[in-house]
Amino acid sequence: MYIVTGGAGFIGSNIVAGLEAAGVGPVVICDRLRDGAKWRNIAKRTVNDIVRPEDLMPWLERHRGVVKAIIHMGAISATTETDVDLILATNFRLSVALWDWCAQTHTRLIYASSAATYGDGSAGFDDTFSADALARLRPLNPYGWSKHLFDRRVREDLDGGHHAPPQWVGLKFFNVYGPNEYHKAGQMSVVAQVHPVARRGEAFPLFRSHRPDVPDGGQSRDFIWVDDVVDVVLWLLSRPTVSGLYNLGTGQARSFLDLASAVYRALGQEPAIAWRDTPEAIRDKYQYFTQAEMGRQRAAGYERPFTPLEQGVERYVQDFLNNEADPYR
Repeated sequence: MYIVTGGAGFIGSNIVAGLEAAGVGPVVICDRLRDGAKWRNIAKRTVNDIVRPEDLMPWLERHRGVVKAIIHMGAISATTETDVDLILATNFRLSVALWDWCAQTHTRLIYASSAATYGDGSAGFDDTFSADALARLRPLNPYGWSKHLFDRRVREDLDGGHHAPPQWVGLKFFNVYGPNEYHKAGQMSVVAQVHPVARRGEAFPLFRSHRPDVPDGGQSRDFIWVDDVVDVVLWLLSRPTVSGLYNLGTGQARSFLDLASAVYRALGQEPAIAWRDTPEAIRDKYQYFTQAEMGRQRAAGYERPFTPLEQGVERYVQDFLNNEADPYR
């Protein structure tokens, strides 16, 4: 069976749907559902079991020999979370426990790293996986640091000759957008935030630029449609000899103005943008540009093209966001 931690979350639930569509399973989800609508992310799925994170390690011990792979997407992903002890327990220590268990049991492991490990981007966005390259990165928040800490732990284990899972892959996700992110509230993609404003015929407020070399709305990110993420994960599961730490973006940065405009046009409207100052609390930590270097993943053999921004936004808007009764995958 396949274990997806964070399987009721945004990326995790899309991976669960992709596994089901590919006929891969049975699938066990590890997640907390709590009292919100997060359960709706997996309401259409056939799931073998749902395990709480605190019960995962004992559950794995009881199922030694039947777990084919763990896809570890579970984490506190809010860049605004300030409880660093909680972040470490969730994002780092559980990852270490899963790495050690997979190494001991010869189980494959795919885990979520993050582009947040690159910090302000001054050291570039190259996913070279050497100890020296990792040491140059300076994440800007506890979330990015926790992901970076685990990447460095993996590098240390490998360099020290310790046992490793038979396949291990870390994926440095850039800006993923798509269905099933609605429980994330203020951490939802800009696409999901623009959509209700645009449908009301109102102007969406983007951050002004506070740099003379970047126009308002010209701040850029590498936006990737979630189906492309799922395709990469399924490809990795079909290629057990591929291991490494890889960026996962499109390799093409686009501006927030481009992104917001694509939402309006997907609704058949002309873009309407208002401007607001970037809050001072985050202004000195705000990234103006991210773009994944994708050469290493391409060299590993993944050749499928990534979905263009306008096409991905149109699919998200028309197939999901416009369906108010059921926007879930």
